[in-house]
Amino acid sequence: MKVKHIAEHVALRTVAGVLNALPYRVALLAAWKIAGLAYLVAGARVAEAKRRIRRVFGDQLSAAEVNRIAWRSWRNTAFSAVEMLRIRRITPAWLRARCDCDAAMSTLERYCATGRGAVLAAPHMGNWELAALAFRFHAIPAFSIAARQRNPLADAWINRLRAAHGMEILARGSGGIRNIMLKLRAGRVLAILPDVRVRSGGLPIPFLGGAANIGAGMALFARHGGVPIFPCLVARQGWTRHVYRVGEPVWPDKKLDKDADVRRMTLAIMRFIEEAVRAQPEQWFWYNRRWILDPLDPAAPQPAPERTADDDSDQ
Repeated sequence: MKVKHIAEHVALRTVAGVLNALPYRVALLAAWKIAGLAYLVAGARVAEAKRRIRRVFGDQLSAAEVNRIAWRSWRNTAFSAVEMLRIRRITPAWLRARCDCDAAMSTLERYCATGRGAVLAAPHMGNWELAALAFRFHAIPAFSIAARQRNPLADAWINRLRAAHGMEILARGSGGIRNIMLKLRAGRVLAILPDVRVRSGGLPIPFLGGAANIGAGMALFARHGGVPIFPCLVARQGWTRHVYRVGEPVWPDKKLDKDADVRRMTLAIMRFIEEAVRAQPEQWFWYNRRWILDPLDPAAPQPAPERTADDDSDQ
């Protein structure tokens, strides 16, 4: 174990301890002040986020509006981190008091009562970690896939936080495709972040005026599981309020060629997300190091096509 990893882990646990000792609003205030200082010194990252915003919106926004979007997105990330680190303290009553999610969750509850599984596509908007918590508190049998962090100590601890209220977390790339399919067919619900650029391959999907390299897994799981994809959004209002929205489900169509159907479903979900980003750009995470509209690396090895347990029977 590297000394650096141990030091980072200790620092993270210390920050979490302080934030958990503070009242919620005071913890957010502390995060707001720290985020404000960091915003001033993180010149390169902030400048890159503003460049991305200008690329998407062109001349529609003034310099002041671009700065407002970049700052709100940055601040929202800090607030979401506070809520993530305090996740063990969150109760159903706390969530009900701060989240407008009854209509969205009722839609999902009615569907889950049929006993069928589903894929929930929740982009990096608002506090997407709270979306998963709402699923669990409303008895929606959700599980999720998470990328591994570079620091294994921090990775294990963060996943324990995510699982504190019963959310099962599967490591991305762990080779558990058959396991995922079994869960979907047993009526479980896969929560996934779709607005992520895959490193190579993937589907070139029109998004925000460019071409995004989107993984096919979301749609492949839906098609082979015979389940719909529900687009889900979370938006922060002010500092402490959250609003949830669930869009119309996108169902697979076995009458179509598999590749055509996978592309159709992915396009539909990404269009829904694009509309949300254009309507509330400050809610989206513009600081992802793997920018969704960056081109593919031509030198990167191309992966084998994604397969599920039933690929051979889907021809």
